[in-house]
Amino acid sequence: MAKMRFGNIQETVITREEFPLPKALETLKDEILAVIGYGVQGPAQALNLRDNGFKVIVGQRKNSKSWDEAIKDGWVEGETLFEIEEASKRGTVIMYLLSDAGQISCWNTIKQHLTKGKTLYFSHGFGITYKEQTGIIPPEDIDVILVAPKGSGKSVRRLFLQNKGINSSFAVYQDASGKAYEKVCAIGIGIGSGYLFETDFKKEVYSDLTGERGVLMGAVAGIIEAQYQVLRENGHSPSEAFNETVEEFTQSLIPLIGENGMDWMYANCSTTAQRGALDWKEKFRENNLPLFRELYQRVASGIETKRVIESCSQPDYREKLNEELKAMRESELWQAGAMVRKLRP
Repeated sequence: MAKMRFGNIQETVITREEFPLPKALETLKDEILAVIGYGVQGPAQALNLRDNGFKVIVGQRKNSKSWDEAIKDGWVEGETLFEIEEASKRGTVIMYLLSDAGQISCWNTIKQHLTKGKTLYFSHGFGITYKEQTGIIPPEDIDVILVAPKGSGKSVRRLFLQNKGINSSFAVYQDASGKAYEKVCAIGIGIGSGYLFETDFKKEVYSDLTGERGVLMGAVAGIIEAQYQVLRENGHSPSEAFNETVEEFTQSLIPLIGENGMDWMYANCSTTAQRGALDWKEKFRENNLPLFRELYQRVASGIETKRVIESCSQPDYREKLNEELKAMRESELWQAGAMVRKLRP
């Protein structure tokens, strides 16, 4: 493992050079990787592992949309595709990739097949960290590990097919075999990670939940809506308001940040934009800092997870979610966006 400096802090990083794919295959040559859940992360991780030569089976509820998707992806019923309980019996590494609510509801089924010597794998620290709320407490004679790709399942698969890779965090919660560290690195490389940086289950879920509610999803959506509203209130057309709020942001500025950092993006904008942005950056930072501190404390205290568990466990959750997403999609802001995207060359 390499030691690399991120700013002034030295961190542990696993690269493909020091843990190449042949080493990963050798490490897991006697293991059957049972991917439980074929929803968000499941398809990408299962397909990448299969394409890389690992022994993989999928566990999914039969007669579901996800079961049908697995069939389309080439998994064969009775050979590589099974009901969840059967896959849990057959697998030696149980890759528990159901939704957080799904993990809670299926735990009693899964845990009876976590016999001595098996490995329980997560891509999210939720179930283990908030065990008082989830009831997910693994037996002591198994390995418990985590690889959390820093992106959606679609990104994990897309980057793999482009011969690139997404960066992932990894953690070992329980090392009963003495080989958990090698296993987690092998799976991380197997699913197509570009590199792996070390964390623990608690830090992974705290940072993940904060990021999703903050900059990655919640905050960016809220700020976009607020700026668009102000522009419209002051007589700007929907197309102009969208272009100055979203289109330039996603199509021009975000790619520059991704290429070479925030200062690179600033350096490639006009002096008027630079001066105004630098002045207002501090105002936005100071106004948002208390909100982010509140958010982090709600995550750490379990308030956010309590809401997630209660909401996502409701039988009509999917229907209500679709209604919320429909309202977003049909808002003037995103209808304008749909038209702008059609006009792109």
